[in-house]
Amino acid sequence: MSEQATADILHLLQRGTIELEGLLPWSSNYTFLIRICGQPAETNAGEIQAVYKPRRGERPLWDFAQGTLCQRERAAFLVSQALGWGLVPPTVIRKGPHGPGSVQLFVEHEPERHYFTLEGDVSHRRQLQQIALLDVIINNADRKGGHVLLGVSSESDGSERLWAIDHGICFHTEHKLRTVIWEFAEQPVPANLLADLARLQEQLCGETQTLATQLKELLTSAEVAALQSRLERLIKQGKFLSPGPGRHYPWPPV
Repeated sequence: MSEQATADILHLLQRGTIELEGLLPWSSNYTFLIRICGQPAETNAGEIQAVYKPRRGERPLWDFAQGTLCQRERAAFLVSQALGWGLVPPTVIRKGPHGPGSVQLFVEHEPERHYFTLEGDVSHRRQLQQIALLDVIINNADRKGGHVLLGVSSESDGSERLWAIDHGICFHTEHKLRTVIWEFAEQPVPANLLADLARLQEQLCGETQTLATQLKELLTSAEVAALQSRLERLIKQGKFLSPGPGRHYPWPPV
């Protein structure tokens, strides 16, 4: 997705008029499919579908502060964009019919295609590596197979691409990585992806620290510091993590 297309979608997500379409099944928190329509007078007004997760519909968790899951969804999008990977669909925080929450572009995808049908697929190897690295950085506690979507690009060649969704339980200060993507364990991180990680580190820890400032509006200072530490450690070791002791797969896996 181009920078301009992303900017247009973000504007529409933030400013458009919301119409509820229904409650999405199988979600642990209240999750709604919505339609967002732009103002007729605006350029590129249009309309899109999105996923709305209101703060008041979040199920209480013992290890994550109440009412912060929607902010973590937005934070994951910011990190993905800073890496230049565009894995997480455009996401904003705004007020909706049930109060403030995260609003994320709904991705048209094939429901029967997910990580377990894509594992080992050479054509998607690079994006799967990116998702695996993103999960380490943001400390994703719930990378199920169904949280990797196969969408069809809007490009004329109809090329396929992957999207990563559901990042409400990420960014904890304690190690909580639970994922189904372990196929790259102990392998060296490709040089081009290491370069992306280094650029992210500059945005987090460099002179301007613009990204760190944005993230501190969504996460605690301790969570941002933990993010910086995980990134530094990942760059230093230069290889994909392997499963450690304890629980390292989410449940259910899909």
